[in-house]
Amino acid sequence: MRPILLSGHERALTQVKYNSDGDIIFSVSKDHVVCAWFSHNGERLGTYHGHQGALWTVDVDPTSTLLATGGADNTMRLWDVKSGKLLKTWDFLTSIKRVEFSSDGRQILGVTEKRSGQLGTIVVYEINPDPEGEQTDEQSLRIVCEDAKATVAGFSYQSQFIIAGHEDGTVSQFDAKTGELLYSTQVHEADMQITDLQWAPDRTYFITSSKDKTAKIVATETLEVLKSYSTDTPLNSAAIAPVKDYVILGGGQAAMDVTTTSARQGKFEARFYHKIFMEEIGRVRGHFGPLNYVAVHPQGTGYCSGGEDGYVRVHHFDKPYFDFMYEVEREQASANL
Repeated sequence: MRPILLSGHERALTQVKYNSDGDIIFSVSKDHVVCAWFSHNGERLGTYHGHQGALWTVDVDPTSTLLATGGADNTMRLWDVKSGKLLKTWDFLTSIKRVEFSSDGRQILGVTEKRSGQLGTIVVYEINPDPEGEQTDEQSLRIVCEDAKATVAGFSYQSQFIIAGHEDGTVSQFDAKTGELLYSTQVHEADMQITDLQWAPDRTYFITSSKDKTAKIVATETLEVLKSYSTDTPLNSAAIAPVKDYVILGGGQAAMDVTTTSARQGKFEARFYHKIFMEEIGRVRGHFGPLNYVAVHPQGTGYCSGGEDGYVRVHHFDKPYFDFMYEVEREQASANL
C-alpha cells in the first residue's frame, strides 16, 4: 500500500474526514486552515479561510453540501462545500472541540471546552440544508456537563440519542430531544480521557479510543462494552472499517513524553485489529509523530490518517487486505458457497 502524502498544512493535524461518497477528504489542523482533497489522487480541491485560531474539528453533511468546523477562536462555522463561502458563524465563550452532523444532516452539535469559569457544554442547532437559506442563532438544545467535560459527542441512529465521551473515561447517553441524561457508565479507566468516538455505518454501535491505551466497541442502546482492543500506546483515534471486520487505531506517545528520539519508540503506526477476535493483525507506519486521527473510506476501500507531523497520509487498500481471513472465516465462507 503506497500512501499518498498530502502536505497542505503547516502544523499538526487535528481531524480528517471523508464525505459520504468517499471521494473528498476534509482536513483541519492547528494552522487555522481547512483543506479539501480528492481522495483518489490527493489533489487539493480547495481551502476554507476565516478561522482565527487552531482548528480542532470538522464534519461534512451527508449530501456534501455543507461543512462544519470548530476551533480555538471560540467559533463554530458553517461553509458551502462547493463555493467555499462562509455561511454562518456561531460564537461561544470557549473553544469548540468537536462538531458533528446528525445522520440526516438536519442538525449539528458542537462540544464546547470547559475553561476559564465556563462549564463544558454540548449544543445543538437545527440546520437549513439550503446553502442560500438563513441559519438560526437559536440553540435547539444545550446540555451542560457538570461532572466531567465532554471531549467527543455525536448523534445516534435516527437522532434518538446524543452519545458523549468524557475526560474521566465515562460515556453518557442523552435524550436527543430533551437533553435529559439517560445513562452514564465507566467505559475506560477512570480519569483517562476519551479521545475519539466514531460510529458504525448504521450508528447502532460505536468505537471509542482513550489515553488508557485501549479502544472499545460500545452498543448505542445499552452502552454495553462489546469488544475491547488493548495496545501499548495512548490512543487518539479509532475507526470501524466497513466491508471487512477490522478496526483501525491511531495514537502514539506525545513527543514530550518520549525519552528516545527513534520513531519506533514513539510507536507511530496505524494498528489494525480484527473486530470480532480482538487480535492485532497488522500495522502501517509512516508518520513521524503521533497519529491524531484516523478515518476510513465509507466503502471500506482505504483509510487516511492525520499526524502530529503535519501530514495526511491516504492509503488505498490492496488485494491482500481484502483476501486476508482467519481459518474460521475461511470455513464459514466455503460453507456458504
